[in-house]
Amino acid sequence: MERIECDVLVAGSGAAGLTTAFTAADSGLDVIVAEKEATFGGTTAYSAGVIWIPGNTLAQRAGLSDSKESALAYMASEAGEFFDERKARAYVEQAPRMLDFMLERSHVRYQLIPNWADYHPLGPGASSGGRSLLPEPFDGRRLGRDFSRLRTPLSTMMLFGGMSVSRSDIPHLFNATRSPRSAIHVLKLLGRYARDRLNWPRGTAIANGNALIGRLALSLFEKNVPLWTNSPVIALVTDNGRVSGAQVRRNGAVVEITARKAVVLASGGFPRNEEWRRRYYPHVAQGKNHVFLAPPGNTGDGAHLAMTHGAALSDGASNPAAWAPVSRLPNGDGTYTPYPHFIDRCKPGFIAVDRRGKRFANEADSYHDFVPAMVRACADDPRVESFLICDHTTIRRYGMGVVPPFPMPIGRYIDSGYLVRGQTLAVLATQLNVDPQGLVDTVDRYNAFAREGTDPEFGKGSNVYNHFGGDSRRKPNPNLAPIEQGPYYAVRLEPGDLGTFRGLRTDEHARVLRETDATPIPGLYAVGNDMTSVMGGAYPGAGITIGPAMTFGYIAARHFAE
Repeated sequence: MERIECDVLVAGSGAAGLTTAFTAADSGLDVIVAEKEATFGGTTAYSAGVIWIPGNTLAQRAGLSDSKESALAYMASEAGEFFDERKARAYVEQAPRMLDFMLERSHVRYQLIPNWADYHPLGPGASSGGRSLLPEPFDGRRLGRDFSRLRTPLSTMMLFGGMSVSRSDIPHLFNATRSPRSAIHVLKLLGRYARDRLNWPRGTAIANGNALIGRLALSLFEKNVPLWTNSPVIALVTDNGRVSGAQVRRNGAVVEITARKAVVLASGGFPRNEEWRRRYYPHVAQGKNHVFLAPPGNTGDGAHLAMTHGAALSDGASNPAAWAPVSRLPNGDGTYTPYPHFIDRCKPGFIAVDRRGKRFANEADSYHDFVPAMVRACADDPRVESFLICDHTTIRRYGMGVVPPFPMPIGRYIDSGYLVRGQTLAVLATQLNVDPQGLVDTVDRYNAFAREGTDPEFGKGSNVYNHFGGDSRRKPNPNLAPIEQGPYYAVRLEPGDLGTFRGLRTDEHARVLRETDATPIPGLYAVGNDMTSVMGGAYPGAGITIGPAMTFGYIAARHFAE
């Protein structure tokens, strides 16, 4: 058996693992990153890459006020009985320092979206903007040959299956036929993509989580940190009770790595572990449907490895995962590609209904809040599903799911069955197996509210977070518009998740704790979704997974480096 020595072995290559590795390498430590799958980037490469950093420098420079006390108050209110004050305090103390360190020492770059409010902006300590930051786009060509090893985002999250777009590009896509400035912006995007496809398998102007991973990887490669792919960690090695290394399967052989400082678990949690989903996801435990979004390799490897050495999953989470409503785009061969609905639900002219044709939630609330409401609405149904409804004017204005807005054609989405169309609401309901009269009555009632600009039933458009996802040109309520211009359209929504919240019990230094006495297992750390969420299973704002993932990676590296 080949044997290798290093200071730090990191298992996993998402934002948590790569931030840990970079911080350690910048401290002069010898680091190896071992990734189970053929590509690097983990779930982060699929994501928006947003980080939630209270009191960050970018917000301060823009004159936005914030404080550690208000952030802690908000986290405490959101986490409730699962609030871990020591870990939360470590997070709000170190998160701004982590960001400043990465901005100064690495290629990581973020931009401020000043009006991106916390998801529950009326809660104690909530912010109306400044905590959530968006990654700046990145030129994937800077990675050279390693660009081919960077995990490709879900095809449903890219234009033409290969063109990456940032959240800041989306308003231009909506307005391309109405604004010369937006038209020029979109033409530049299309021109760059066309040139890229002459030499690359996809667009190299990458955004969101793909851009974050590209920037982190470039930073590591410049420090000569090896990033092994197709290299799962299969066992931990101990010496007198201390985790002193691990066995890695690489190139068909097992390599034993001695890690003088630490082994860091950053393998992405367990969203693709079918047994654990049945055990921990309540609706799945009832035998109901679920759509997964995370990469196939996220099967709980980190937790399994730690549990063989006395660690345990924490029960300190109100939700086992970060929920998101998902539609399935048929691929034509019996398979499908998922699409998470982050944007369309918020726009004016959309409602979501259950099989009775009734609304059940504020459609503009966060994805994490929407799914539990859908599960409750379907408590007596054999499946958990709802239907996003709009009219012809709305779908051509904003698109819906993977269906693009005007002037792109929509016929193929109808032909595939992804998009359902009916000349009347009653016909649409019949095609969906939804109660026709229930849907007609619901839309009539909603339209009366929309014309007045209020939603007394569910409060759509009643707070600044709702407004952030709406259309500011729609008055008086940016989230409401009548549904009245046939034909009418629907997309089926199901529960999905972005990753798990329930993970290994850790302390404020990200050290894994023993099940028996809650003392640290020497030499073993867990970050990202391998550790239990510092938010206690709540989802307070955009970036509350990747922000803590990077921050506790930074904290862990600082701890074992010292």
